[in-house]
Amino acid sequence: MIMKTKISVMLAMAMLSGTAASAQDKVEATVAADVVSNYIWRGLDLGNVSLQPTLGLSYEGFSLTAWGSVGLTEATDTKEFDLTLGYTLGGFNVGVTDYWFNDGQDPDGRYFLYDAHRTNHIFEANLGYDFGPVNVQAYANFAGNDGANDKGKRAYSTYVELSAPFTLGTCDWTAAAGFVPMETTSYGTSGFAVTNLSVKCAKEIRVTDSFSIPLFGQVVANPCAQKAYLVFGFSLQGKLL
Repeated sequence: MIMKTKISVMLAMAMLSGTAASAQDKVEATVAADVVSNYIWRGLDLGNVSLQPTLGLSYEGFSLTAWGSVGLTEATDTKEFDLTLGYTLGGFNVGVTDYWFNDGQDPDGRYFLYDAHRTNHIFEANLGYDFGPVNVQAYANFAGNDGANDKGKRAYSTYVELSAPFTLGTCDWTAAAGFVPMETTSYGTSGFAVTNLSVKCAKEIRVTDSFSIPLFGQVVANPCAQKAYLVFGFSLQGKLL
């Protein structure tokens, strides 16, 4: 699926619009933390047991989300810090994400280094629509430490995913299929390739009106890399405002 398969909770930060807010249209803030047995993202293996916190605010469709990941068992696992600015209107959504990884072009892993040929940041645009039975999302890198094609040029690495939610056995399920349409070192593809086939099962255990513990399990396969993974995790989350 287009979301990271760690199944982190996407949260948001608020932007003011010119419309007066009603009692239902107020700034909301949420904090969450996921623990996952493996960090699998779009069919790619990025680490073992990981802690993945999220913090954000939202207002009238606008959102700004901070998300991170750090390995708990292996010092070499991916360390990541992402910022996503998005807007949702009905089924339509659009957004821009600034990914930062400790591993990249800068061996010192400096966060505030944005030089095009030395940075560890990757900038990605997202466009999607939720039709209800099927959710279609497309992501494309447009700047930063993007992958390369066979000519050594920027690949503008793109990932497209279709996902379908359904209910079975009192659990919420999501089936997803994601593909990369072109060659890029970012996803390890030599052309069009399916990199993510997954089925996720989620069950939320509510503790209070503002606090719940979602549990989830997921089977993920990457046909391109001939890899398969079984992921388990849980989330701690709650509204702040």
